[in-house]
Amino acid sequence: MLSLATVLALPVAVSLYFLWTFLSLLVRQARSPLRHLPGPPSTSLFMGNLKELHDQENNGLVARWASSFGRAFVYRGFMGGRRLMLVDPVAVNYVMSRGYDYPKPDFVRDSLASMAAGYEGLLTAEGEMHRKQRKILNQAFSAAQVKSLSPVFWKKANHLRDIWISIVGSPLAYSTPADPLMGLDVPNRPENRDPEDAAPNNRDSSAVTTSCLPNPFASFVPSKSSPTFPLQTGNASIASATSSSAACKIDVLPWLARATLDVIGEAGFGYEFHSLDGAAEHRENQSELAQAFGVIFSTARKFRVMTILQVWFPVLRHFRTENSAMRQAMATMRKIGMELIQQRREPVLAATEQLVADAEKADNIEGDRSGLGRDLLSVLIRSNVAEVPSQRMSINEILCQISTFLAAGHETSSSSLTWTLFALARNPAVQAKLRAELRSLDIPADVVPSSPLIEQIMQLPYLDAVVRESLRLYAPISTTMRVASVDDVIPVSAPLVDRRGQTCEYIRVRRGDIISIPIQALNKSSEAWGADAEAFHPERWMRDSVSTDVDDILTRQGRRAMVQGLWGHMLTFGGGTPVNGNRSCIGYRFALSEIKIFLYVLVRDLGFSIDPNLEIEKKVNVITRPCVKSEPHRGNQMPLSIYRVPVDTHADNETVQ
Repeated sequence: MLSLATVLALPVAVSLYFLWTFLSLLVRQARSPLRHLPGPPSTSLFMGNLKELHDQENNGLVARWASSFGRAFVYRGFMGGRRLMLVDPVAVNYVMSRGYDYPKPDFVRDSLASMAAGYEGLLTAEGEMHRKQRKILNQAFSAAQVKSLSPVFWKKANHLRDIWISIVGSPLAYSTPADPLMGLDVPNRPENRDPEDAAPNNRDSSAVTTSCLPNPFASFVPSKSSPTFPLQTGNASIASATSSSAACKIDVLPWLARATLDVIGEAGFGYEFHSLDGAAEHRENQSELAQAFGVIFSTARKFRVMTILQVWFPVLRHFRTENSAMRQAMATMRKIGMELIQQRREPVLAATEQLVADAEKADNIEGDRSGLGRDLLSVLIRSNVAEVPSQRMSINEILCQISTFLAAGHETSSSSLTWTLFALARNPAVQAKLRAELRSLDIPADVVPSSPLIEQIMQLPYLDAVVRESLRLYAPISTTMRVASVDDVIPVSAPLVDRRGQTCEYIRVRRGDIISIPIQALNKSSEAWGADAEAFHPERWMRDSVSTDVDDILTRQGRRAMVQGLWGHMLTFGGGTPVNGNRSCIGYRFALSEIKIFLYVLVRDLGFSIDPNLEIEKKVNVITRPCVKSEPHRGNQMPLSIYRVPVDTHADNETVQ
């Protein structure tokens, strides 16, 4: 038994720990070099400026702050903690190109880890583990491998088009499906309740915030759930709707989420979610894996007061509890992940042994491995049996990659496609011009195009311009955060003046300082993109008969103001010049190919319009999703009017309301 002295000393020791940690943080803040930088006044002792920042995508707050305080300024986080906001392209390029010197803050990694089932996934790994994983996974996202996945993209895009055509043909039977990973109703048993819920949850189970970063102001919920229509497929469904030019209002967001989930399941892991079929055939039950993800996401994406306390007092991270539903979901995810690995393991190893044997017969010791399967799961399995330890992934690492890519691989693509259709609906002339270009390629709807035809789709100039412009204006990830792992000085494009009136040639940061990179604000910078930076104008990307590079279209001043993005002079896919650690999007080729093929299939045959009186807002909780401003209770949605556009008519130039 514990002595009385020990019992009495324990609460004293705990109190001293929290007091010492809190005072150390206050002293550190008081000595931080960031204290000299200008910035907006804090509006809350506890929340700082975070409440204002929550709606930054709709109110232009970052641009206004930059106009008042310069390209590098300080705002306040929890308990007045100083955070550096960078909109200076030179400073941003410096931080983004040094992924290991400026990793994600621990509280961000914690939240991502709870969604990806561990700290060993590509999004959460750091240092040598990340370097190893990046090298291994690169082969699964090479240009050749992505091109081989085009039939999967084509099949799912055509399936979605057929569903929408069927809806247009029989709109009275239509209603909206649930978000594919958030429509699960977790039993309201005591062991499954969140201990921090202060009041009963009267919302529908679909009304769960969808975020993997702590955000106390998440006011959106996933799309509502309701019964769906009977499905007609194939050419029969197309024919049934051809005679009608009427438009049908459809919430495209959950449909695109289901389609992209099916894509990453099949293309990456050979797993069939049947998410589109489930909605179209009114099957209420999701796949076992989808149900498990639904529980994990809904739990990981809730904001809790404990999340804030864990930022300030790291020891609290060791006292996390999980309800029975979460534990069961994690067990299910691990079970199915192991089943996927076991099912593929034998064929992959057999193919590897055969290839090595053939190579030895040809006196080629190393062997030519170009014939091996390069899909994501095959690459992961081969890495598990690699002879060189530095090239080997553990089973836990593989399971984390499965979770990571299933989550990240469908949400970002569905968001991008949703916003692109919105932009086209708002700009009928652009939509008509794009459709004319798409129809210039004569590809039968019921035939999977060959590689040369797919390549022609990828190189369509106006399609490329539309995708670039949409990803510039509607980046799926609108902001990112980094933390300085060492004391450093960050260069700037022009000297800045601090609070003391002193001119600074650089920004000094200390280990532990948090840095925010407002991706969307940088993508819409008027200095880089001109006075029409906030307008959807794909022509800005079009090359004329003289230009040989997109840079020639931009002003000289604009090029100086550009960030060094991985793709298209923007940070939508991350930085493009890694110096110490590559944290840019490894799957950007996959995403671009998927987006272009979906747009080709959908926009070629269907028209999209939107009620001009409908105001769509951005709701950001890691992924940027749409919400109707007048209907916040309905959660995330994108209601568009969809109609058939007959071939060989002038319908391309018309908008059906």
